[in-house]
Amino acid sequence: MKINIPRIRYNSRRKVGNIGESPGSIIIPEGALKPLISVYSYNEKELVASEGTKIKVILDQFKKCDEHTHWIQVRGLDDVRLIEEIGEILKINALVLEDITNIHQRPKFDEYDDYVFAVSRMINFTKAYELTNQQFSALVKDNIIITFEETHEENFIGVKHRLEAAKGSIRTGGPMYMCYALTDTILDCYFALLAKLGDQLDEVEDRLYGHADKTIMFQTQQLKRTLIVLRRACWPERDKINDMLRSESPLVTAEVKMFLKDAYDHCIQIMDLVESYKEITSSIMDIYLSMVSNRMNEIMKVLTIISVIFIPLTFVAGIYGMNFSRVDPATNKVMPDNMPELYSPHGYYYALGGMFIIGIIQVVVFWKKGWFSKL
Repeated sequence: MKINIPRIRYNSRRKVGNIGESPGSIIIPEGALKPLISVYSYNEKELVASEGTKIKVILDQFKKCDEHTHWIQVRGLDDVRLIEEIGEILKINALVLEDITNIHQRPKFDEYDDYVFAVSRMINFTKAYELTNQQFSALVKDNIIITFEETHEENFIGVKHRLEAAKGSIRTGGPMYMCYALTDTILDCYFALLAKLGDQLDEVEDRLYGHADKTIMFQTQQLKRTLIVLRRACWPERDKINDMLRSESPLVTAEVKMFLKDAYDHCIQIMDLVESYKEITSSIMDIYLSMVSNRMNEIMKVLTIISVIFIPLTFVAGIYGMNFSRVDPATNKVMPDNMPELYSPHGYYYALGGMFIIGIIQVVVFWKKGWFSKL
């Protein structure tokens, strides 16, 4: 039975930019989307939200809610002027602005005099079974957190629901707590992705023990490649959270560090799962190749037994197929030592019987040695 395995598509994007480009140059990635801006201003008592596409929506919200904490969500990076204006208003280093649009950054946490900058990787499957590895950047300064995402998809619905319901410390923990909440959501997405991969590994193992075919090897390789992508994201993510825990910035308060310890534990769990699943994929591949090798050995064993049985029979047939004449046809003189059996009565049947007996003896000997029981 042929099983169709959906192939995982990997959204591979090449790094763009000119060699020798000046540091701090903002280069928009290929295929970037126009930005959508959502501003959430909140405190313990209220939440004010507004949306737009220009810097004006941010400035208007700042004037209207001057005693609030502000979360500015920018989805889409295809606006150099917007990023430059944000950098001018908040006095952000040009190298940080460059890292926001350079979407191939590894997870990291950088501290500056009065603000911090964090990068994470958002890894998900699309409906078309394409694995996407997108960058999430966050700038935290004073009472403001600005996040940058590559797509218009809503990845933080849970956080927004908590913000609307004022659950927990999300409205009182400050902008760095919001940064933690968003990072923790990304880690939760890793758990969900690993759950899907775990189910697929279980299905592959069931097929391996049942009806193994070559699609097992292809699907296992796909899963292993996906795990490598996850590993490349979660290892530096652990270092990033560790840097946040060790930070002396006043933005990273003791309360936030307490929650970051929980996120650090989640990151360790993800790493353990990734390594465990990688070992399982390697084991599946080794078992499958061993099964293929054993199957080939069994086939070769059958062919070898057949060959061994027919070798002496072929030898006998070859001897009597040389047809050396017993009598000289010209002189009718008998020539000594020239296969007298060729002229024996019923010699053909005797030869066949002898060959049959030889074959039976070989089969009996092989049977007693247990060769047939292991086929």
